[in-house]
Amino acid sequence: MECATLGATFPAGRVQADYATAFPKLEQPFLDRCQAMAIVAARQAIAEAGLDGFADFGARAGLHYGNVNGGVATIHQWHEDMLLHGKRKARPFTAMAIMSNGGGAQVAIRHAIRGPVLTHASACASSTIAIGEAMRAIADGRLDIAVAGGAEAPLEAPLFGVFDGTRAMSPVDDADPARSCKPFSRDRSGLVLGEGAAFLVLEAEDHARARGAVIHGYLVGYGVACDAHHIGMPASDGQVRCLRAALDDAGLAPAQVDYVNAHATATDGGDAIEAASLREVFGTGMDAPAVSSTKSVHGHLLGAAGALECLVTVLAVREGLLPASAHLGTPDLRCDLNHVGERARQGRIGHALAFSCGFGGTNAALVIAHPDIPAR
Repeated sequence: MECATLGATFPAGRVQADYATAFPKLEQPFLDRCQAMAIVAARQAIAEAGLDGFADFGARAGLHYGNVNGGVATIHQWHEDMLLHGKRKARPFTAMAIMSNGGGAQVAIRHAIRGPVLTHASACASSTIAIGEAMRAIADGRLDIAVAGGAEAPLEAPLFGVFDGTRAMSPVDDADPARSCKPFSRDRSGLVLGEGAAFLVLEAEDHARARGAVIHGYLVGYGVACDAHHIGMPASDGQVRCLRAALDDAGLAPAQVDYVNAHATATDGGDAIEAASLREVFGTGMDAPAVSSTKSVHGHLLGAAGALECLVTVLAVREGLLPASAHLGTPDLRCDLNHVGERARQGRIGHALAFSCGFGGTNAALVIAHPDIPAR
């Protein structure tokens, strides 16, 4: 992706859609690209769940949303207007378009979600935590139903420059730009930013069955733990505590997990540390769960990564299909795991785990069970 402001080209996972005309003109000033994607994805999830709105649920319906960067395109435009064109005031509704909670608020307004509407901002674990906290609210009896997920639209000069400054960004693969992200590979060269939104509708099993909803899977475990180590470098002990907390919550032994959707972003240190954590919890060899990172295809969605990867994991469990780590090539010896490999393959998945780790040291994990396996 060409970034004229920085005079550079970056690999990126871009959604091939223009939302500029997808909403009435009166609404457009309130909406950054990020919020537009949140609205569209949440609408799809709600419709898939056989619902239109939640007015009849009153305060028993909630929304949990994961986002870190708010409206980057809007912020960038305002800075350009101010610094290059001498403007002293932003457009009237700029404040609403850059809010980190703007996407969740827009979804709630459109679908009459009148219970708790909460935004979670724990770096790359944000939307995983959003889904986990929605699950807990339902399990604790505080909600009957919840919309949970995240959105992120970071493909703008400010964010490209920020991540390029961390020295964690992959250069463009000269042979094939689509192969720039190579999690767990010996040849990996860094992360690739992506954008998008993903949402799920969660509800208690008896509630779903009473209204005849299609059950795509069960969310049976949630764990969250902090490394308390370093603001930018992960630590294995925090990841291990998180993984074990999720298994304990699900009432599962490690051997009962068939597939792990790893956080792996294709950075040198991060992938190796995560692999060590997975080995400590699940063991090694063919008896360990199959592991892959789908960031190799869609890039790193930052605060929305966990929601998209949870959705991929639900589909993997439902369809009995192990997602690939595209472009894996030869795995790094430090990333010794039971890799799915470069091609997806069929395989019964009774239980799967989706894992997210974020700057600041917050880790979150979700355990998903096949729809034929009743929840506890």
